[in-house]
Amino acid sequence: MPYTTQVHDCRTPEALKTAVARATEALRSGALIVFPTDTVYGVGADPFDPGAVKALLSAKGRDADKPASVLVADVAAAERLVGSLPQEARRLAEAFWPGALSLVLPAAPALGLDLGNTGGTVMVRTPAHPVALALLRAAGPVAQSSANLTGRPPATTCAEARDQLGDRVRTYLDGGPSGTQPSTIVAFTDGSGPDILREGAVPRTAVEEALRGL
Repeated sequence: MPYTTQVHDCRTPEALKTAVARATEALRSGALIVFPTDTVYGVGADPFDPGAVKALLSAKGRDADKPASVLVADVAAAERLVGSLPQEARRLAEAFWPGALSLVLPAAPALGLDLGNTGGTVMVRTPAHPVALALLRAAGPVAQSSANLTGRPPATTCAEARDQLGDRVRTYLDGGPSGTQPSTIVAFTDGSGPDILREGAVPRTAVEEALRGL
């Protein structure tokens, strides 16, 4: 559904506090938000609201075969989504979070997350961006994908995100320019150890170094 959008400048402490409160209200009502991360701007929804996640994918023009990931405030929040972290996954989270490393892990079945066709997994990350972290601490986990239409370049400013997603999003948080590189993705899903699915902002060599000795 189209919204009368709100854009909040988050570059002062008071403005950030107000913006996070409005974004949290939007998420809890099933609406979409846009916010900056250390990689690119993200479009977010309540991960425990299947209708909101479906609206997120629809806003981007993508189907369930390209599911949303989940951003979390810290390792403890990630554990609540996956049940337990393998030793190697914990080592990577402790080494690179907050930061541009995403972990793909089996989702805790009891939560019944419906993020798209994930095969029973969930991709989690803690971003190194003050606006994103303030949001996650207030609102809890946020389902997210890059704030762009499928096939278009990821947005690195709030204006670029708004140009692409427009009134599909209720609340935009403007934190200035974001990063430009996507996260590195490491999967722990088949019992055979870490599998680097995508090399992004965190180099493969850094991942390998962090795991050395385990």
